[in-house]
Amino acid sequence: MMVLGAGKSGIGAAILAKKNNIDVVVCDDSNISNKNIEILNNHNIKWYENEYMSSVSSENDLLVVSPGIEDNHPLIKYFDNKLKPIISEVEFASYFCNAKKICVTGTNGKTTTSLMVTYILKQAGFKVKAVGNIGESYALSVALEDNDYYVIELSSFQLDRMYDFKADISIILNITPDHLDRYNQNFTKYSESKFRIIQNMTKDDHLIYNHDDKVICSWISEHKESKYLLNPVSIQKSLQNGSWIEKEQIKISINNKKQTIMSIHQLAQQGKHNLFNSMAAGVAARVLDIRKEIIRDSLSDFKNVEHRLEEVAKIHGINFINDSKATNVNSTWYALESMQQPTIWIVGGVDKGNDYSVLEGLVKQKVLGIVCLGKDNTKIKETFGEIVESFYESKSAEHAVQISYRIAKKGYNVLLSPACASFDLFKNYEDRGHQFKNAVRAL
Repeated sequence: MMVLGAGKSGIGAAILAKKNNIDVVVCDDSNISNKNIEILNNHNIKWYENEYMSSVSSENDLLVVSPGIEDNHPLIKYFDNKLKPIISEVEFASYFCNAKKICVTGTNGKTTTSLMVTYILKQAGFKVKAVGNIGESYALSVALEDNDYYVIELSSFQLDRMYDFKADISIILNITPDHLDRYNQNFTKYSESKFRIIQNMTKDDHLIYNHDDKVICSWISEHKESKYLLNPVSIQKSLQNGSWIEKEQIKISINNKKQTIMSIHQLAQQGKHNLFNSMAAGVAARVLDIRKEIIRDSLSDFKNVEHRLEEVAKIHGINFINDSKATNVNSTWYALESMQQPTIWIVGGVDKGNDYSVLEGLVKQKVLGIVCLGKDNTKIKETFGEIVESFYESKSAEHAVQISYRIAKKGYNVLLSPACASFDLFKNYEDRGHQFKNAVRAL
């Protein structure tokens, strides 16, 4: 078999293949890092970088593709033309995994919810690992260790190449426009990718979903013949099963057993988006019959992931918040919605077909200054230039922080929530977040 991409995903798939005595070759379009070359050599795995198409053998009968690689890639076209299977690393890893799988997808909140579920299961005494889009390779974990459960964060890119994979519990948090550049501006295609998380589920499996999301509810209504168990979650209305809010108390009902879990004010992560994430994680735990006391204690002391509404420092009364993981408009909407003080907003990067107009109301209400952080800020200017009087442009995190610090006043928030990908000025969103934090600490 061949593996396309020599990052975490590809390296993990290659090591898992080698462990199972499968001949494997790893290919990458750019230079493979010295660290990963050393790993591949230590496992006696053949690898190619840059020009490698001439080395492709007709004996290679399977291609494992890393997330984010476009369908028009020459190696993908080659395998397509030969009618040979092309799958994702997650699909490949599942062939060798006996553990139960809890899978999480959605446009926003995937990482937070995945980590919440993982934390609850750990507190309940299970051996559990969070993998997938969250950063750790599912395949590598399957190759090197045994777990009771895997909590797998799945992006649409990973789901696109999954066919026989089956989740035991699936969580769909929300579906709003994102990555439309990948899907030819077709929101329906993007949505269909997300619903692949449900494929192959049976009457014994559970779907936890956002009852307040019109796209998700419409799809479920159109697929009433599906056999899996439905567990809706709502922060807007009372339900008969799943999870909902009554008098500021989180209620969960599984198999007609209704319980009051905790007050919404006890949650470690506040804000509407985190309320929903917490409730979805709580339902997953109750499906597994974890006691409500463990769920309550876990959700009341859970610490969120780095780069997601992360409070960096308060300097002269100005609160700096790192939300670099907000790479789409909907994620930034949640960030702005949670701001309780006047805000200087740092925004921009690689636009993914964004419609910024949905943010206009929140920007009018909360934002007193905008600092653009990207090479091309035309669209942001056109949308918000007449709404916000203080409008600046920067080409580095350090410059953006300095401008924000200059125009902010005591009691203000400075929020980095870019609503865009990071690849114009940074390696990735983590690099962007780290540079922001370093710049804040250097003030």
